[in-house]
Amino acid sequence: MTGASIATVSRVLNCPDYQCQDKNLTERIRQAARELHYVPDQNARQLKMGGRGSAPKQKPYKIDILLARFHSLEEDPFFAEMYRYIETEFYQGNCIPGQLLHVPDISILGSESRVRADGMLVLGKCPQAVADVILRKYRGVVAIDRNPMDYRMDEITCNGAQAAMMAVEYLLELGHTSIAYVGDCTMEARYGGYYECLLNHKISMIYEYIVSTNQTREEGYQAFHRLEALHRPPTAVFCANDVTALGFLQAMKDANKRRKKQVYRPAVISIDDIEEAVRFSPMLTTIRIPKGDMAHLAVLTLKDRLQGGHQECVRMELPCHLIVRESAGMNLT
Repeated sequence: MTGASIATVSRVLNCPDYQCQDKNLTERIRQAARELHYVPDQNARQLKMGGRGSAPKQKPYKIDILLARFHSLEEDPFFAEMYRYIETEFYQGNCIPGQLLHVPDISILGSESRVRADGMLVLGKCPQAVADVILRKYRGVVAIDRNPMDYRMDEITCNGAQAAMMAVEYLLELGHTSIAYVGDCTMEARYGGYYECLLNHKISMIYEYIVSTNQTREEGYQAFHRLEALHRPPTAVFCANDVTALGFLQAMKDANKRRKKQVYRPAVISIDDIEEAVRFSPMLTTIRIPKGDMAHLAVLTLKDRLQGGHQECVRMELPCHLIVRESAGMNLT
């Protein structure tokens, strides 16, 4: 179907970080697997490894995925990468991907007598009303997000507030005390973590340093110009996610490229550690969210729920880690 060798297909489906030299080929292989509802034959695998291959064949679980905060995977590289890890877990765990749904689809889903999938994974925070519908419709639901939702469903999370505090603490260690925030400010744990960290260090929050955005690359680009125009711009910037930070850094590069002197180059740090963070120049200092472990635990938890292994709601919170690169260590002029 794709013109790729068996070895290439195996590498793509079993390693979410693997990329063919032709990126289009990587996506064609993944798309072909989705269309075929591909599930590896475990008996064949055992035979190849020298086993007997006598395990009874089990019907795969079909799992729908809800994109709760965005319209497509292309809008949020963090969850696009998460989706790749989930697909790999599906191939290895006798699951097949069902529908890729968005919040507006749930109202239609609510009117249907039954859904065709066994369970659902929710990527990102969804409204309470949406959670109520999917919990009625699916036998098992697991949410994956940077913050807990408290919606009577199993959850695999990282603590966004703690990640934000870790980022701001690092900027404070570097000697910065005028630190801006660029990101969502509406009931957002990362914004709360930023504020709490400043408060703990008895640093007053300067409201003109708060740039409320929908956490997109374009708004990150615009945020640079807004902060740069201030009479006393901040010496450091904490962006709520990597995409926003990359937009901010691109604006900074473009602005300084047009000048003989580098006028404004604040330290920049963010959260996520997407793949582009290490390819960008300067490389982005960020807080790593363990996407692979989150995907692995989410699929295991959902399967255990579907198999009747647990009844109470489970919440697993994974740690995050500071990844120091170039963007937060710039010399200010």
